Amino acid sequence: MSKKEIPNSPPDLPEVNFSDYGDVRFLHLGTEWVQGSMLRDAPYDIELEYVQRMMAGLLFTDAGEIAKKHAMQLGLGSAALTKFCYKKLRMQTTAIEINPQVINACRLWFKLPRDDARLRVIQADAALEVQNPAHRGTVDLLHVDLYDHEAAAPVLDNADFYAHCRDLLTGDGVMTVNLFGRASSYEQSLTKIAESFGPESIWAFRPTREGNTVVMAQQEPSRPEQAELLQRAGVVESRWELPAKKWLRLFRPVV
Repeated sequence: MSKKEIPNSPPDLPEVNFSDYGDVRFLHLGTEWVQGSMLRDAPYDIELEYVQRMMAGLLFTDAGEIAKKHAMQLGLGSAALTKFCYKKLRMQTTAIEINPQVINACRLWFKLPRDDARLRVIQADAALEVQNPAHRGTVDLLHVDLYDHEAAAPVLDNADFYAHCRDLLTGDGVMTVNLFGRASSYEQSLTKIAESFGPESIWAFRPTREGNTVVMAQQEPSRPEQAELLQRAGVVESRWELPAKKWLRLFRPVV
């Protein structure tokens, strides 16, 4: 295993570390906790299981229209979701990240492309940026994965924040959230999301072995038939090589 650091991190933000193990590169924020990963030979694929599940919104989106849609990530991590949406799905893609060194790290070591007509990485506090009127009603796939260097609990996890997230979404938009941490409470987080989206809008995966539970919330609730979801899952697998049929065994409405 080898390690590298991005030098000159701002004093009030954790230093950014990298480690290589076999064919996988990991991102760390000054601790052993993994904040993201990348397959060095396939940098635009999604390596971690829970990050793959963050793409569950594809089951509720017309695959033929996906390139016309807009994806947004709150928290860049190793840019796995940002790169996948931009490179593989060909979506308009926006990422919000507070730490400039994470952005630099992703561009230097995790193959994140430079901004262009379809890609925009904004250095900002997600708590404030979600209130920017310019984003309201524009996002079809919203990915929320906001953790500090200790990965103890979501940095933003209250009903007001989730209400702002809902305001970002288009009429058929969906939000996925990674809930994980030693100090976090899944049930409490779920209650806060349901308070903003309505309980009938919430779907959830079973936890991964590592303890990540991905929750999905729809702007407008729907209950597709299982046969329809299976058909959509087949399209997702064939087009983008995500294990979407497996998802259906692990993914259910919460009410």
